[in-house]
Amino acid sequence: MTAHFGSRLRKGAVTTTVAALAVAALTASQAPDVLVEEQGRPTTTGAQPTPDLPADDTATGNSRYYTDLPPLKSPNPAPTTGTTPPAAGQTAGEAGVPATVLDAYKKAAAELARSKPGCNMPWELLAAIGQVESGQARGGKVDANGTTIGKILGPKLNGNGFAHIQDTDHGAYDGDTTVDRAVGPMQFIPSTWAWAGRDGNGDGVEDPNNIYDAALAAGHYLCRNDWNMATDGGLHSAILSYNNSTEYLNLVLTWLDYYRKGAHEIPDGTGPVPSHPSDETPSGGSTPPAKPSPSTPARPGTPPNGNGNGSASPNPGTSTPQKPTTPATPSPTPTPPTPTDTVDHLENAGPAKLSATAGDAFTPRISTRAETASGSPVAKVRIRFTIAGDTDTTFAGGETVATVITNSAGVAVAPVLQAGEKTGAFTVRATVVGRTLPGVSYAATVTARAADTLTRTGDTALTCTPGGEFADQVEVKATYKGAAADRVAATATLIKSADDPTANDKGPYFKDADGKPVRTLTALETDANGLLKLPKLYADDTTGTFLLRITTTGGATLTVELTVAAAQTSPSPTPSTSPTESAGPSPSATPSA
Repeated sequence: MTAHFGSRLRKGAVTTTVAALAVAALTASQAPDVLVEEQGRPTTTGAQPTPDLPADDTATGNSRYYTDLPPLKSPNPAPTTGTTPPAAGQTAGEAGVPATVLDAYKKAAAELARSKPGCNMPWELLAAIGQVESGQARGGKVDANGTTIGKILGPKLNGNGFAHIQDTDHGAYDGDTTVDRAVGPMQFIPSTWAWAGRDGNGDGVEDPNNIYDAALAAGHYLCRNDWNMATDGGLHSAILSYNNSTEYLNLVLTWLDYYRKGAHEIPDGTGPVPSHPSDETPSGGSTPPAKPSPSTPARPGTPPNGNGNGSASPNPGTSTPQKPTTPATPSPTPTPPTPTDTVDHLENAGPAKLSATAGDAFTPRISTRAETASGSPVAKVRIRFTIAGDTDTTFAGGETVATVITNSAGVAVAPVLQAGEKTGAFTVRATVVGRTLPGVSYAATVTARAADTLTRTGDTALTCTPGGEFADQVEVKATYKGAAADRVAATATLIKSADDPTANDKGPYFKDADGKPVRTLTALETDANGLLKLPKLYADDTTGTFLLRITTTGGATLTVELTVAAAQTSPSPTPSTSPTESAGPSPSATPSA
């Protein structure tokens, strides 16, 4: 970036404190809210970050970020003329966003508008965080797929100026097998990326070094807990969860406001790179620890001169060397243990096994209790619940990880588990945030949607003439425990007999897409009301009574009779014979003369 602090502050006077004051001045009208986590869901009520939010409970591990402020002028490029040069500190490059990076932000926001419309994620927020975290991927130095050219790594989180986070990925993402480091253009720590990572460019890989993947992951991360970016509370809580710092919050809000006023696209690789990290000292380097000045003992015979190099003697004629005194080392004040420090183990306070039908919510909810070594409950401890397994089950809100604070009884109740459509087994694991302790695992299973009863919706006899078409289509309703069974898989087969469920080779049939006869239909499914209407039935030249059997997942079965018979014709009436014609002339007739 060309409009760094150096363009507006005297060189050599740039510090994190100055940056914070400058940001605060620019955002004085946007008083940020406080993040206060309660049982089940964080809420916002004030203007400061949560003081005890662990670094590994944020996206970046509270790692380094860049404090460079946006240009003072509009983000829209100024009209260029042949005689008017760009204003000092204002270039098209510093005001724009690299093309691929901008595309990634907009695509992520569009996907979130579909999957999480209540979040109201603006792409400008992703751009603001991307600017503060990596200067838009180092000025847009990415390849055609959006992967950064060279890894962007934060400092080692070894406790030296930053949080201490032990290695969680065996160096897979950050190349460090001792401690973690923030990775990629959105600076995710590996432990967060493990559950927050997304595939934003559709290549089948979740790569924190890819701007499409990282931008989409950042969007989903910010949208969790039902936070709404259209409200101050939701917006501020989300930003603070990314990096738990008031200065960070104000800086991101400043860039957000800047991009909302307008932004334009610049070529990849042409954006400026920020130069003022948040851990910068006034001289631009690191501050070494102060060393105490050694005291110089007075020499014999040297009178006191008031300059601190001599010492007064009780006998004016002599002077005794002074023995240097060793200052007493103050006893360090013991740090009181936090609630997390007192946890010895976790206990299962809820069901050990859970099961739900696809699409349904699991009941009851999972509960975990934090206890001391003596078994006493520990309140105000963060418990992280993580879903692992090959299903699409999530917590309410669409996430696979949730952090909940234990209540006064030491119990953390996980958010509601919502089963997806993919069946199978999975595990929910509860662990203590900030401690390395054995966790508690909960086995869960998603079963297929089922029905226990099938009935016809009509009672009309199903008949047809040979070679004809049945007038009525078969429609059935599936129920489970008396309630409509929606989206239940079903199969329909024209069987040989009640005792032989194999498909018949004659009699009624359905038609496939090519108009050819088929006598078995699979992959059928009831609708939202549990109804299933079969395609039209046709008859060949075989007459008789035939059986259609419909079965569903869960064991519901219904057999329907179909009749194929020749059309009945009414007999023709026999012509009646006149009595006169059959008996001859009447006996009473008088012959004519």
